[in-house]
Amino acid sequence: MSFDRSQPHPTYPWQPPEPPPEPAPRPTRHRSPIGHHSDLRILRGAYRRQRRTATFTALGYFTLFLVLSAYAPSFMASGLTDGLPTGLLLALLQLPVTWLAIALYEHTARRSVDPLADRIRKQSEVDARRGAATR
Repeated sequence: MSFDRSQPHPTYPWQPPEPPPEPAPRPTRHRSPIGHHSDLRILRGAYRRQRRTATFTALGYFTLFLVLSAYAPSFMASGLTDGLPTGLLLALLQLPVTWLAIALYEHTARRSVDPLADRIRKQSEVDARRGAATR
């Protein structure tokens, strides 16, 4: 009876078998993963500017209205026409200013954010196809 000396002989029957050998390392990719891509940082910055533009437009006007109401009540009570005080006119203009903020948000989305997002989406699809082809 000969024993194979290259393989250790288990002393106990319940002893687990030897672990399988390490798998061969994958080839390195020529691009970094999409999560660390500089385009995502650019997209986040464009989206941040987009939000700030819309927010500062709407909230800035509303803050101006509140400051004028608190510190310039005589100006707000004065009338531009008979029966229409300036404060009421400025309050009614809040709705068009909000619409302007929404329009600015959509404009900056179409101009800067959406093209970047489309480019990243297409590149991630290409990367996914490349990854599927190498597996």
